[in-house]
Amino acid sequence: MRIAHVALWTADLERLCHFWAETFGATVGDLYESARRPGFSSRFLYLKDGPSIEIMQGPWIAPQNGQGERQGYAHLALSLGSREAVDAMAARAAASGTLVSPARMTGDGFYEAVLEDPDGNPIEITV
Repeated sequence: MRIAHVALWTADLERLCHFWAETFGATVGDLYESARRPGFSSRFLYLKDGPSIEIMQGPWIAPQNGQGERQGYAHLALSLGSREAVDAMAARAAASGTLVSPARMTGDGFYEAVLEDPDGNPIEITV
């Protein structure tokens, strides 16, 4: 198992991508705009080594002390290596009451399920 990516919410997608590119030399991926969630857009950042970083933006992002989803880290994604492994872990999470979203193919091409840790932090499990 390895970390596939980490994700950050931001109110300004391009500003944050520019920061990562200029500061850390990250390569900025193509813009993704969701057909399922109007207003949602994201880009992946790629560093020399390690997991990628997904920068996500939506009109519902609120300042740290406001209402709505806050800016900052959104979730951790773990790559399990196969759809079968995702399905099996999702089934175990469902049985234990920690499954948030069943396995599905996302609009941006990931096969994933979402569970949460005891503190309520979301963890994506993906191929």
